[in-house]
Amino acid sequence: MAFIPHTEADIRHMLGAVGVENIDDLFDEIDPRLRGVDLSSVPTHADERAITREMHERAARDADGLCFVGAGAYEHHVPAAVWELTTRGEFYSAYTPYQPEASQGTLQVTYEYQTMICGLTGMDVSNASLYDGASALAEAVLMAVRGNRKSRANRILMPASVHPFYRQVATNICANQGIQFETIGFEAASGRADQSALDQWTGEDVTAVVVPQPNFFGVLEDADALTDWAHNNGAFAIGVVNPVALALVSPPGDWGSGDGVDIAVGEGQPLGAPLSGGGPYFGILCCRTKHARQMPGRVVGKTVDAEGETGYVLTLQPREQHIRRSKATSNICTNQGLLVTAATIHMSLLGPDGLQNVAAHSAANTRKLVDKLTTLRGVERVFEAPFFHECALRLPVDSKTALDELASRGIFGGYAIDAHYDALSNVIIVCATETKTNADLEAYATTLADVLDNGKPARRRVSAA
Repeated sequence: MAFIPHTEADIRHMLGAVGVENIDDLFDEIDPRLRGVDLSSVPTHADERAITREMHERAARDADGLCFVGAGAYEHHVPAAVWELTTRGEFYSAYTPYQPEASQGTLQVTYEYQTMICGLTGMDVSNASLYDGASALAEAVLMAVRGNRKSRANRILMPASVHPFYRQVATNICANQGIQFETIGFEAASGRADQSALDQWTGEDVTAVVVPQPNFFGVLEDADALTDWAHNNGAFAIGVVNPVALALVSPPGDWGSGDGVDIAVGEGQPLGAPLSGGGPYFGILCCRTKHARQMPGRVVGKTVDAEGETGYVLTLQPREQHIRRSKATSNICTNQGLLVTAATIHMSLLGPDGLQNVAAHSAANTRKLVDKLTTLRGVERVFEAPFFHECALRLPVDSKTALDELASRGIFGGYAIDAHYDALSNVIIVCATETKTNADLEAYATTLADVLDNGKPARRRVSAA
C-alpha cells in the first residue's frame, strides 16, 4: 500500500497547472546554496541491527566522566521522581497542548510553573513558551522594541559578557528587523560590564540594556547600577539570569532603585532537564504586568466557573492563529510543555530550601575547585570579581590541548573561550555543581597537575561516582 498520496502523474499535472517544468522550478525563489545541500554522507538505508549498533556507538561517545563544563548547560542532580512523573501518559504526548481544548490538568501545570517562576524572579507575569534561553533573549529584545514607545532608535546595548551564543542568536533573529546592537565591553580586571563605556550613550535614544547575572564568565555583575542606568536613560532593562543562582542572589524584580527590570529571561535547563547532547531545553521569559500584552507565547490564568469551581484558562496567547498576523507577538513560540512540566515537578520537589541548597553547594564546590586549581603552576584566575558557580581560569598551556588531554582521562575540564574573545587566550570556564564530591574536585586537580607537568603520560581514566 502506498502511503504517498501523489503519483508521478499527479505531480506532473499540478506542476503543469502552475506553469513550471519540475520541482526545482517551483522553488526557484529559494537561494540555490540552500537547496543544493550535499547529502552524500547520509547512508541511503540501514536495517534495524545496523541502526541499533550506530546508536550504541554514538551513545558511547557520551562516556561517563566528571563534568566540569558549564557555559550555559549545567549538570545538576535531577530526582528520579521528576521524569517518572513527567513521562506518565497524562503529560507525555507529542501533541503541543496550546489549543483551546487543552486539558485542565495541562493548564494547571502551566499555571503552577508560571507562578513558581514569578516567585523565583520577582516578576509579575511569566509565559511558558520558548525554545531556550538564547531565543528567549531575542524575543525579549523584540518585546522591548514593541513596548518602549518612547524610543525610536531600536538600539540595544549588549554587554560582551553575555553568553556569545545568546548574542549570536539575538543578532540573527533581530538584526534584519532594523534593530541595532551596540556592544558594551568588559573590565579586564573584574570581568564585569564596563559601565564607563555607557557614558557615550548617556542622553541618547537607547531602547534597552541587557543585564546578565551572573554573566558568561560566571562573574556577578553590578545589576543594580546597570538597571538604574537603563531606566534613567529611558531604556528598558532586560535581565538574563540563571534560575538556580536566583536562590542566592537578588532576583531581577528587585534590581535597581525602582521596580526592577522590565523583562527577565533565562535558560530553564538547570530546573530538571538533564544534560543530553545539547537539548531539548526551554526558555524562561517574564515581565512586568504593564508589558504583558507585548509578551510572546501564552499565559494561563486561574478563575472560577459559573458554578464557583476553580478553572484554568489560556488568558493571553497573541499568536497569528488568534489575531491579525501583523499584531502577533509570537515569533518562534513553542510550548516546550514537557520540559515545563519537568521543571514544575522539579521545583515542587526541591522547594525554596532545596533550591537554595543546590545553589549554595554549587557555589561552594566551585570555590573549592578554583582554590585547588590555582595552586597549580601557571593556573590563575582571570577576573577578581565575585562569581557564582563558574570561574574563568587561564592555563599556562594551550587550553584546547589541555582539555582534550583531560577528556581522554575521563574529565571534562571546562569550556575554552578563546574563540569568542581575542584577549582571553588559553582561558577556560570551569564549573562545579552540587553533584561533585571532594574526591571529584581532588581528582580534577591531580589530573590537571599531571597534564601540566608531564604533558601526555600514560592514560589513567577517572570515572564518575
